[in-house]
Amino acid sequence: MRLPFALCLALVAMGACSQPPLQRRVLRDLLDSFHGRSNVQFLFKEQAVEGVVEREDPSGTFIQLRVSLVQTACRKRTPRPHSCRALENRRKPTCLACYKFDTSDVPKVLDKYHNCGPSHHLAVKEIKHRDEAECRAVEEAGKSVDVLYLPGMFAFSRGLPA
Repeated sequence: MRLPFALCLALVAMGACSQPPLQRRVLRDLLDSFHGRSNVQFLFKEQAVEGVVEREDPSGTFIQLRVSLVQTACRKRTPRPHSCRALENRRKPTCLACYKFDTSDVPKVLDKYHNCGPSHHLAVKEIKHRDEAECRAVEEAGKSVDVLYLPGMFAFSRGLPA
């Protein structure tokens, strides 16, 4: 009984190690944000990554992850969350995360969006359209830097007429 479970855990651990660093960072931030909610009492683990989109352009890297989570038996404040076992017939929310990182050596988040809810909830048309629009806006972050005007930006670009 324990051998199949151990094999499953090993496969999940291998899958987590094979993710690129930015995707791991998005997943970690998504879980931190989800656990930061006041209505979440238990820890949740990644069950599966259902979809990954990663695009690079001159303004940075866009990452979109669709992740299904599973509730564990541990409370949020558990000191060792790695030993928590997943509960089969509990809540299994699905999360969508869209992140845009800049092109620096240590990528900085330019914009982000995440939405978590029951898996049937994210399939509703209105929510799906809103998620798509928010992710498009995140993907466009950093592209229109030349259009953005900040106060004082052109204060010294022109001298007084001679």
